[in-house]
Amino acid sequence: MIGTGAISNMHARAYKNIGFPLTVCTDINETYGRNFAAQHGAEFVPTYEEVCRHPKVDYVDVCTFPDFRLQPIEICAQTGKHVQVQKPIATSLETAGRMIETARRGGILLGVVSQHRFDDASLFLSKAIAAGRLGKLLQCDCYVKWYRSPQYYSRPIKGSWQTEGGGALINQAIHGIDILRWIAGPVKQVFGIWQLGALHQIESEDIVNAVMQFANGATGVLQAATAFWPGYTERTEFHGTKGTAIISGDKLTTWDVANDSGDPAPVSKEVASGASDPMAISVEPFERQFLDFADAIAKGRKPLVAGEEGYQALEIVDAVYRSCRSREKVLL
Repeated sequence: MIGTGAISNMHARAYKNIGFPLTVCTDINETYGRNFAAQHGAEFVPTYEEVCRHPKVDYVDVCTFPDFRLQPIEICAQTGKHVQVQKPIATSLETAGRMIETARRGGILLGVVSQHRFDDASLFLSKAIAAGRLGKLLQCDCYVKWYRSPQYYSRPIKGSWQTEGGGALINQAIHGIDILRWIAGPVKQVFGIWQLGALHQIESEDIVNAVMQFANGATGVLQAATAFWPGYTERTEFHGTKGTAIISGDKLTTWDVANDSGDPAPVSKEVASGASDPMAISVEPFERQFLDFADAIAKGRKPLVAGEEGYQALEIVDAVYRSCRSREKVLL
């Protein structure tokens, strides 16, 4: 593992639960890295290059800020080690494209952690909507009205364009965007408007709104924020000619479909959400994604969330940002 910050502990829990030994780790903060290694029974090494060349490593998990992605992939492409990176795939489409091409040329797999694709809700909806159970999609929306404290943004790199690639859209709403893109298909055009540092002392957006049109003709609304105290459970909504499905947090909370005769929907009211606490999420979907990545390595297939899927989510983020800057509609 490269990077031993907050999300890496969630990854380590998942690996322990599925029996994957965490062999080696590194962090630019040696104290953090050594404490993490001691906690999880891993070897600490001073540099990421050593992780990428370690003889006991099958694949490298990159849990750093998104401005550090290409560097380990370039080494792993030489050493034949597969790579999984934390979302978002990168801070720019150019870097994301280079990552995908570098992995392809090196014959290694590149995965992007988008664990909500492995929630029961999204797994069910991806099949049900593809089977036409909602009819023709008319409207697909994503609302991420979260709150992050001043302490969350206390480090200058948080919410910065260079290190994080932006604010609420690329860091918090990227999961909902990924689900929208996966289930509803490509986005054709967007128009966005933002507020930069509306509540927090950051240079990027902590409030952003966009309207979208999908390639299939459906329209949509995208809202992302980290400024709304105390934070509210995120929702992804799909409205079709036959009915409506709503994911709240990590659960399918609404399935209102006329004359539905398919498998029962896994409707639940007990949801987990990172609305105010980034770590208040379930570890199970991480376990499922990591098992899928390992199976992809074993069978020589693409993982469910490969570099291309990470690129597609970032493409929508990039289009919204470009629209906010230009104050014009952006075609994808």
